[in-house]
Amino acid sequence: MGGGGEQVPTTTKGRAGEQRAVALLLAAGYVIVERNWRCAVGELDVVARDGDVLCFVEIRTRSRADRGSALETVGAAKQRRLARVAEAYLAIRRPRARAMRFDVVGITAGEPVLIKDAFRLG
Repeated sequence: MGGGGEQVPTTTKGRAGEQRAVALLLAAGYVIVERNWRCAVGELDVVARDGDVLCFVEIRTRSRADRGSALETVGAAKQRRLARVAEAYLAIRRPRARAMRFDVVGITAGEPVLIKDAFRLG
C-alpha cells in the first residue's frame, strides 16, 4: 500500500551501476585494464588508463538522491582502504605508468558523474 515497488537486490543495482560507470569511462576515452580486481587486501572496481595515467576507479551507487550523493560515500576510511588495495595491485601486477590517480564515478538516482583525481593521500 505504501507505493513502494518491488525491491531490486543491491548486487543487481551495483552491477547495473558498474555497467553505466564503465560506459561513461569508455566514452571519456579511458581504456579498461581490469574490472573487479581482488586480492587479500580488498577489491578495486576498475583499473583503467586515461592516456598515460593509471587510474584506480571507485564506483559508488545510490538509488535515491534524498539520501545524499553517491560521491559522499567515499570518505577518509574508504580512501585509505582503496590506497592499500592499489598498493597491492602495484606490487602484484607491476604496471608501467607515468602517473597514477584515484577517480570516482558516483551514480545517484541513475545519473553518473566522473570525478578525476577525486582524492589524494597525504
